[in-house]
Amino acid sequence: MSKRLRDLFEQRRAAHQPIFIPYVTAGYPRREDCVPILLAMEAGGADVIEVGVPFSDPLADGATVQAANEVALRSGVTFQDCCGFVKEARSQGLTAPVLFMGYYNPLLALGDDESVRAAADAGADGFIVVDLPPEEATTFLGACHKYDMSFVPLVTPTTTDERIGTVASVADAFVYCVSVTGVTGQRGQLDSGLATFIGRVRQHTSLPLAVGFGVSSRAHVEAVNKIADAAVIGSAIIATIDAAEEDHRAERIREFVEDVSGH
Repeated sequence: MSKRLRDLFEQRRAAHQPIFIPYVTAGYPRREDCVPILLAMEAGGADVIEVGVPFSDPLADGATVQAANEVALRSGVTFQDCCGFVKEARSQGLTAPVLFMGYYNPLLALGDDESVRAAADAGADGFIVVDLPPEEATTFLGACHKYDMSFVPLVTPTTTDERIGTVASVADAFVYCVSVTGVTGQRGQLDSGLATFIGRVRQHTSLPLAVGFGVSSRAHVEAVNKIADAAVIGSAIIATIDAAEEDHRAERIREFVEDVSGH
């Protein structure tokens, strides 16, 4: 378990203060943009940062994040590169907890122990692995425990009550609640059943809950903050990068994070 991540959630929960978590695909749109964007996110008010590990078949992601993955992969960005970006950002003063988010194949290819060790050495705090269910995560979880890294499981609106309990049992910092039945992406409004879903999850775990997928505006973040402990924005971050002039990407991300986080 990441002490830095756990302590942050515990402190914010005790103070009744929400957490904001932006996501960016590592190496998008260029390798040299990644570290400045990570630092800009923190400067804008990011409490935790998700760094997406590029993958060729990101099934849970919508068109925006899929396109970012494709660009990063064409640049040859690997998981080891992702670790390098985080390590460099730490050397430049990044203090926020960092979670690698993505799919299991790049981690499996390197090896569970080596992947987790490399992430820990780089200064990351844990993993969100979309396609790794608890039953198949024994070795990976063991590596996370060995290197004091957090494993953040996901639950969705279609997850049964029994299954929610099983999934939440492997969490140590928080549980990631997918707000919609579908892929990531910007949406006009949050699902009307979100509060009911969050209530169901709370019946099965006392851990903090983060809500992502479909969260894309300050109004969405404020709505999430009323029922959960953290809000995650991803596709809107990528869209902000796409709309920015090449020399002003980090600045625009800082401004966007400031606006949506309310910090």
